[in-house]
Amino acid sequence: MRDEALLASMLPADWPAPPGVRALTTLRGPAGDSQPPFDALDLGLRNGDDTAVVQGNRARLARGLALPSTPRWLRQVHGTSVVVEPVAGDEPEADAAVSCTPGTVLAILTADCLPVVLASSDGRWIGAAHAGWRGLASGVLEATVAAMQPPPETLLAWLGPAAGPDEYEVGAEVHDAFVARDPQARAAFAPTRPGHWHVDLYQLARQRLHKAGLAARAIHGGGLCTISDPARFYSHRRDQRTGRMATLVWRQAAAREAR
Repeated sequence: MRDEALLASMLPADWPAPPGVRALTTLRGPAGDSQPPFDALDLGLRNGDDTAVVQGNRARLARGLALPSTPRWLRQVHGTSVVVEPVAGDEPEADAAVSCTPGTVLAILTADCLPVVLASSDGRWIGAAHAGWRGLASGVLEATVAAMQPPPETLLAWLGPAAGPDEYEVGAEVHDAFVARDPQARAAFAPTRPGHWHVDLYQLARQRLHKAGLAARAIHGGGLCTISDPARFYSHRRDQRTGRMATLVWRQAAAREAR
């Protein structure tokens, strides 16, 4: 029986997916059993929600989507560490993962930070990265691209929902972390008041991925805002105490690809 509420709680990746590759971001509802302020499909274990409820949400996600394996969750720390071929149940401290194993489901949790999905054009390699401003400035996307064996020019990327450029105001610490390393990053910052800017995480990610070797036309997504869309997205900046969405990417097992 189809879980219609769960399927309505999914945002499919809007990109020309390589053969056998699936990617999506979960929405905050209508599926899920978490209570306010985490309602409803909270998938984060470290934000104050009831652990048993979150585990139930995760199980419903895997069951309802008929995922080929248990998602490889990470203990995200806003760094640049990348896990190659993560093991189910391990939850290593890292902010990105890559795999060439069919059936491996990579998972990133966010609530304003930018989830980035990568895949080789032949669908054999996939990657997922958690790109908050700290990780983005420190090079988490470059590290993820480098961890994948295919040449960067053969990769595709999808940028999932994140804090948008009209809502995400930051101070000098964030501005300087990017502009001091790359003057081109200045174009992603719009002044709002003395010492403050609206920042475009999508533009910064596109710049970083392009410089890492991806063609500009191979970078898809963007245009969403977690802060201004409370009906669909969790936002830490907006609500402080809130749930987490998951961005998943996997390569279908060979048996399914052959059908």
